[in-house]
Amino acid sequence: MAGHGAPQTGAEELAAAAGLKVAIVAASWHTVVMDGLLAGAERAVADARAEATVVRVPGTFELPVAAARLAGDYDAVVALGVVIRGGTPHFEYVCQGATAGLTDVSVRTGVPVGFGVLTCDDEQQALDRAGLEGSSEDKGYEATAAALQTAAVLAAL
Repeated sequence: MAGHGAPQTGAEELAAAAGLKVAIVAASWHTVVMDGLLAGAERAVADARAEATVVRVPGTFELPVAAARLAGDYDAVVALGVVIRGGTPHFEYVCQGATAGLTDVSVRTGVPVGFGVLTCDDEQQALDRAGLEGSSEDKGYEATAAALQTAAVLAAL
């Protein structure tokens, strides 16, 4: 299981992030999965007592440019998307571009970027990680909690 060994994260662990501002950038493909990821992100924001702005972009490939634009105005950014493998190399190009782009945004700006991009072989894997009823994982919550906790750590440095 991918979540094996993950740290426990809830309201107590997110207390230091109270009042922080986070931008959540969410892709629009795969509506059911994206709705689950976004709901998880919003739960993490509520648990942290932080403030969130949600921005929707067409797809996962567009996440880095939106994250870059928003990073200067927020304590953290969360990128949510899903890419499901198909029969062409498109999967690899989108995953590589989104990962490298989001990493660049975080390192270049010093603003934590929560990586909530699911890269799955099939739709069931995405549904299992989307934080929906019956899902085994909640990657939207996890990515948002990680970004907020990192922002709190950076603010204390």
